[in-house]
Amino acid sequence: MFTGIVTDIGEIVSVDPGGKEGDRRFVIATKHDMAPIAIGASIACSGCCLTVIEKGTGWFAVEVSAESLAKTHLGDWQVGSRLNLELSLKLGDELGGHLVYGHVDGVGRIAAMTPEGGSVRFVFEAPPELARFVAAKGSIAIDGISLTVNEVEGNRFGVNVISHTQAVTTLGQARVGQRVNLEVDMLARYVARLLEHQKT
Repeated sequence: MFTGIVTDIGEIVSVDPGGKEGDRRFVIATKHDMAPIAIGASIACSGCCLTVIEKGTGWFAVEVSAESLAKTHLGDWQVGSRLNLELSLKLGDELGGHLVYGHVDGVGRIAAMTPEGGSVRFVFEAPPELARFVAAKGSIAIDGISLTVNEVEGNRFGVNVISHTQAVTTLGQARVGQRVNLEVDMLARYVARLLEHQKT
């Protein structure tokens, strides 16, 4: 489990076939101290919870299944790709964002970017099946970043990203049309499920 507070921007340094056909193995450079992180530990990589299978000073390796490659934008990763990293939450850690599970619900895209004072107003487009879970003033994880939704219009929603968030996440180099991993707030899923039951 995570909080959506990015703690490092990693970089893909190698991409190789994984152990099974269709899988892929990524080696990721990081500023995190990998010494205390166990093999088998979870790290959120641009919002996707991945398992450390090998590590060394300043790097770790993960294997991504064909299913995850198809359901996220991890299949777009290549050498030099930058990604948001967050170590898993420990008991007693500050919950600075919102509870993020690292289970990507789908892939959206950046529809527009407009400077607004010291921040940038991003408009994201969500797949129709996810858009119903996005609510104004609710939380959403975009490439693993905990953000607050400003407004919703159809399957598009707006978010203001402050300069600090741009500096410490990959949103600082974002571009219109770029694909992003989306994880909707789990509370919204439960509320929708309850409402569905009430209708039947």
